[in-house]
Amino acid sequence: MITRRSMAGAAGAGVAVASLQARAEPGRRPLPKGFLWGTAISAHQSEGNNTNSDTWLLENLEPTVYKDRSGDACDSYHRYEADIALNAALGFNCYRFGIEWARIEPSPGRFSAAELDHYARILEACHAHGQTSIVTYNHFSAPRWFAERGGWEQADAADLFARYCGRTTERLGPLIGLATTFNEANVQLLVGLMGKSPARLEAERAMIAAARRATGSDRFSSLVYSDPAVSQPILLDAHRKGYQAMKAARPDLPVGISLTTQEIDPVGEGSLAEAMQAKLYGGWVELAKTHADFVGVQTYTRLRFDRNGPVPWPQGAEVTAAGYEFYPQALAATIRWAHQAIGKPIYVTENGIATDDDSRRIAFVEQALDGVRRCIDEGIPVHSYLYWSLLDNFEWSSGYGKHFGLVAVDLETFKRTPKPSAHYLGQRARLNLL
Repeated sequence: MITRRSMAGAAGAGVAVASLQARAEPGRRPLPKGFLWGTAISAHQSEGNNTNSDTWLLENLEPTVYKDRSGDACDSYHRYEADIALNAALGFNCYRFGIEWARIEPSPGRFSAAELDHYARILEACHAHGQTSIVTYNHFSAPRWFAERGGWEQADAADLFARYCGRTTERLGPLIGLATTFNEANVQLLVGLMGKSPARLEAERAMIAAARRATGSDRFSSLVYSDPAVSQPILLDAHRKGYQAMKAARPDLPVGISLTTQEIDPVGEGSLAEAMQAKLYGGWVELAKTHADFVGVQTYTRLRFDRNGPVPWPQGAEVTAAGYEFYPQALAATIRWAHQAIGKPIYVTENGIATDDDSRRIAFVEQALDGVRRCIDEGIPVHSYLYWSLLDNFEWSSGYGKHFGLVAVDLETFKRTPKPSAHYLGQRARLNLL
């Protein structure tokens, strides 16, 4: 719903874009044809009541590291058409969303025709509202049965994932614009770089122990809390096999890899930055060269390393509500890295900021887009800018307290209220203006 406050924000955002347009340099090269402007969202974080998933179980345990339960989330499972219509009304032409494996395959080898039809209706709504869809097949959460048998720490997990990818693409493939196997396939490697406190590690171990008691499975394992030394090679295999299964079902479907691509900055002589960057991407760079049609860049900030390890952000630096440095310049750096390291078409599939000061969200987006513009001017094939996220949604163990969305959501009435930043970015999308 458009409120008086959001209308005022829209007017202010429009003035800002008009001013930017007026300042545009004469003869400035237009954006690439078909550039995608949009937002991203995931299944578990927005749909609600994903009761067959491993994450739902972990949220509802005692003890748990989750501050909130996802519950109804944003009720996007039922309100998807209104969300897609809102995305289009704001001025966007692309909607990235996740399909939920736990719904599609609620028990091993048994696929739900009703749930596949549900996701087909979402894709049909994208077509009806002029939205190119980018579909994520797995966004961290997985079926509970899959976690109970050992999750991504079992060697045959890759084959199970490929079966899901193939069966799903047979039904949904003709309706999908682009797809990725995983969201941030290397997320565990990022967590390893950032580190965890002993208290946090102990809390996670206690939660997984509780899950094993609750399920009666001493092998219960969930992606983010699994051992990356075991799970990462299996995830690499799962992407490779999932990619092949999706291509077998629809050969012309563009299938990419989405990576967490934070900027890694060296500090001083002998910095560990280069080694840390190699650690962040593991085997994903080489795999992307052979088993990806594009790379999805997902950037939020930078990490800094000296010769001894991680270095805090500079004194006086602005810090986002998510607890990391406000550094929109990181996006241009990671686009350049992806272009040099992988050499595939680049889609910015996530970029955003957690803040309750929407003026800082606008500032973040403006600076990030300046960087995208420079990358395109350098000849780098960047094909999209998708903001995370459309809605203020469930942010995993952080619960509902961190607000990334362009649109506020009342968690009792589910009323959607666009923020001024939604109108600002939507206006730039309408103008196709970087």
